[in-house]
Amino acid sequence: MEGGDQEEEQRYTGVPPDKAANFKDVIREFMRGLLEMSVQFGRGCRDVVQQSLVTEDSFLVRNFGKDSYIGRKLKVPYDNVLRRLKVFNEYLVPEDKHPWHAWSVILFVFVLAIAVLSVSVEHDTAIPAAKKVYIHPPSADRIMLPDGRYMAYREQGLPADRARFTMIIPHSFLSSRLAGIPGLKASLLEEFGVRLLTYDLPGFGESDPHPKRNLESSASDMLFLANSLGVSDKFWVVGYSSGSLHAWAALKYIPDRLAGAAMFAPMVSPYDLLMNRGEKYGTWEKWTRKRKFMYLLARRFPKSLSYFYQRSFLSGKHGQIDQWLALTLERRDRALIEDPVYEEFWQRDVEESIRQGNAKPFVEEAVLQVSNWGFSLADLKLQKKQQGKGILNLIKLLLGSSEVEYTGFLGPIHIWQGMDDKVVPPSMTDFVHRILPGAAVHKLPYEGHFTYFSFCDECHRQIFTTLFGTPQGPLNNTIEVEQTPFDDIQVQEEVTQGDLKTD
Repeated sequence: MEGGDQEEEQRYTGVPPDKAANFKDVIREFMRGLLEMSVQFGRGCRDVVQQSLVTEDSFLVRNFGKDSYIGRKLKVPYDNVLRRLKVFNEYLVPEDKHPWHAWSVILFVFVLAIAVLSVSVEHDTAIPAAKKVYIHPPSADRIMLPDGRYMAYREQGLPADRARFTMIIPHSFLSSRLAGIPGLKASLLEEFGVRLLTYDLPGFGESDPHPKRNLESSASDMLFLANSLGVSDKFWVVGYSSGSLHAWAALKYIPDRLAGAAMFAPMVSPYDLLMNRGEKYGTWEKWTRKRKFMYLLARRFPKSLSYFYQRSFLSGKHGQIDQWLALTLERRDRALIEDPVYEEFWQRDVEESIRQGNAKPFVEEAVLQVSNWGFSLADLKLQKKQQGKGILNLIKLLLGSSEVEYTGFLGPIHIWQGMDDKVVPPSMTDFVHRILPGAAVHKLPYEGHFTYFSFCDECHRQIFTTLFGTPQGPLNNTIEVEQTPFDDIQVQEEVTQGDLKTD
């Protein structure tokens, strides 16, 4: 039976079954035939050009042929090129031994391949349609600032009368009040007794723009928000990425209202004059050429940024965070931003950030990152205040009655830095720690720019434990002390004795 099948197969294929062509041979023969067809097509195109444009009476031959003035001038270079190309003769078919014939065919085939590939790429890239930006109806709570502007804010966690701690978070570039700490659970805020306040920077989200904003005005806005929302005690300020600029400003301009600062991959100006050569190199080498170019524009030609912003995140279509912000992301960061949960959060945050459709606040924010802040990080360093040189100060020093005074920020500063972060490289945090040696730096191996701060329950618990210690829950202001029967009897006896004394 088996022998009959082999004879039947040999009858239809024409070759013994052990020599029958496999699938790879079929593909190889197909590609060989396709290549031969392409070569024949190239030869046909070459012949058409020769017969129609390269005749003896044609314009090209009369002005550029070998007997023309230009042809005689180019004869020596032309012969040298042909002689060098003859090395490929052994690979050519007999009728194409002349290099000019062969390379003209190669040119036509190359142009054909490029045309086919470009059509294919355009077809492939046109398949997935970009998601359009949806502008949601206004929904934020707002307060009016002293200059008449409105500031939009968001509250999470416990109310003011039950919160042990208050945290205020200014958002980063291309973000909004909706960001806060991405993925932070309400149960964790309840467990640690935390009230979380976030707000839209001027011109972002539902906050009105500021005509001449700077970092000092940013600190003033933060202070007014805290006072308006009943924050009577000191509060913590949280700075993430470029949002750290506004946290640094709070440490400078309103230090008496701050309990401390929590910084995550804190951004400083890459042009800071206090940076040494190694810190500058370690920062700039991690960035893409496009990002370096955008920083250069922000520093030298800020008005030109509007053009780039209008063509990217203000175009009305959603895109990738790394493309819009010209970021280089490591593997874990890229895996996070491609997660559907993060993508949904990111797109909603971006939609809120750009709802006003104006590039000016984004340009202002970019300029703040690379310009003079009006203060230096060295101003925040805790150090003894220098005594004056007057007679009165000398007398106080001799009598020992003068108390030691300090300048800088007196509270704790915690910095978390991913060691694989390519958006805010570790060298930038090294610079901050050199200028502010009192800051506590928590280095995070294998973490990037997004992974520790966003959608990590364990990370969020570690952060709160570092800042607030053991969770104690909310303040309990509603417990009523119940009197025991013994207390009732004692109170009644005291009342009776008082009545007898009165009589």
